[in-house]
Amino acid sequence: MTIYRQTDRVLVQGLTGKQGSFWTEKMLACGTSVVAGVNPKRAGEEHLGLPVYATAREAMAGTPYDWAVMFIPPAAAKAAAIDAIEAGTKTLVVLTEHIPMRDVLAIHHAARAHGTRIVGPNTAGVVTPGEGFVGIMPGHNPNIFQPGEIGVISRSGSLGTLVCLNLTRAGYGQSAFLGIGGDPMIGTTTRDALMALDRDERTRAVVLVGEIGGAMEEAAAKYAAGMSKPVVSFIAGRASPPGKKMGHAGAIVSGDRGSYAGKRAALEAAGVAVADTPGELPELLRTALGHPVPKSAGIALHAGA
Repeated sequence: MTIYRQTDRVLVQGLTGKQGSFWTEKMLACGTSVVAGVNPKRAGEEHLGLPVYATAREAMAGTPYDWAVMFIPPAAAKAAAIDAIEAGTKTLVVLTEHIPMRDVLAIHHAARAHGTRIVGPNTAGVVTPGEGFVGIMPGHNPNIFQPGEIGVISRSGSLGTLVCLNLTRAGYGQSAFLGIGGDPMIGTTTRDALMALDRDERTRAVVLVGEIGGAMEEAAAKYAAGMSKPVVSFIAGRASPPGKKMGHAGAIVSGDRGSYAGKRAALEAAGVAVADTPGELPELLRTALGHPVPKSAGIALHAGA
């Protein structure tokens, strides 16, 4: 499960904290089916009208759920993630960044053993406009997200927000936004997300937002080459100095591996049109889909690479 549906039930780990409370209110307001939360110190209470449990296992027994999302600090992330995984959650959204590498490996190992889909770590979450969102993306804001037929994949939450804003202003709503996260070892890769949108009946075209570092975009390009749905892309970091880490922990270029030029060449060889700026993406979609931008389109914001 990579695309959220309104029938999916969500558990919030860290529900009663400041961030957990704030974003849970936003998720509930836009239709997300949040059913319970976790905080060992407040087990047995209600918060935001939701039951609070001591563990994810107890929550699964009392109020079954399909997704779990973690508002948990790095030091406690491993225990919280494995608690949710062993409880049987189908998808775990790991918002936490700066989790120790050894702990991340343990989380992925447990997820593989129990068949759990990991989104993240260091993700902003996922959005299905018109149905809900899981995480810290502004899925409740209709100026940014509108229901439509364009799937969006992004390693960056902020850049993904800008891209969706540009698409919405151009009249292109989104079928789903998949924020995969910016860490070096993430559970759902760019290729995984692309496969999910390729199989999604509601998605007509895909916008792939990548960045320098790693080889996920190159792997996704190989899959995109065989897709019937059009894919357009923007890769952040075009002007970055060689060898520099730009923002995310995974955005590290080693020699030619993970470079802007290498990623762009791989995507273009696969038939993916690559924009120089995020503001060009609606026009590339127009060309790929073979129809003009809707007359309701506004003026898209532009941002340099």
